[in-house]
Amino acid sequence: MVTSRMYGRAGNKMDQNELQWDKLLKIKTTGRDDSHSDQYHFPYEPTPYCVLERLANSGWFGKKNVLLDYGTGKGRVCFFLSYQTRCRSIGIEYEERIFTGAEENKCHAVSGFRTSFAMSDAEHYTVFPETDRCYFFNPFSVEILQKVLARIYNSYYEYPRELLLFFYYPSDEYILFLMTQKQLVFFDEIDCRDLFDGKNPRERILVFEVI
Repeated sequence: MVTSRMYGRAGNKMDQNELQWDKLLKIKTTGRDDSHSDQYHFPYEPTPYCVLERLANSGWFGKKNVLLDYGTGKGRVCFFLSYQTRCRSIGIEYEERIFTGAEENKCHAVSGFRTSFAMSDAEHYTVFPETDRCYFFNPFSVEILQKVLARIYNSYYEYPRELLLFFYYPSDEYILFLMTQKQLVFFDEIDCRDLFDGKNPRERILVFEVI
């Protein structure tokens, strides 16, 4: 089952946008890495910057928010949203070599002072009470997602607050699972189909609220 995406098909214009944003943010996040992927942990592939631009302009992120990025890779989501919206961000990455890349980026990133990273398996990571935004780009299997959501729910019940979950390019398996969760309510959809060739229906960000 393919749960990530290859976005180079959109051509040189998109490739140039990727490089320009990396240069502006003073980070290196381009490229795909599936050297440590398996049936539970999916390949590293950064969210396209054009999608992150749309997310940043959605109005759901601001300087009072704290973002938790699951499967952060080299930290692109954290660095970009912290730069664009002034939110604070935390990235979780389980693979040591890729995590090292995120830490190296933090040393130079223009928004590095608003970001932090943790090397941890997502299902064992404790969700801190200040966290109110969580981002997923198919980082792992539904089996792991179930355990991750249990920790998110526990955090919410212990410290009730507005808590929104963002799922980019969701697989059918993810959607079916999320729709069965009594603790989640579908909140919004950010359409990204027009950003790419082919009008792929998976080019969207689904937003759920924990209740």
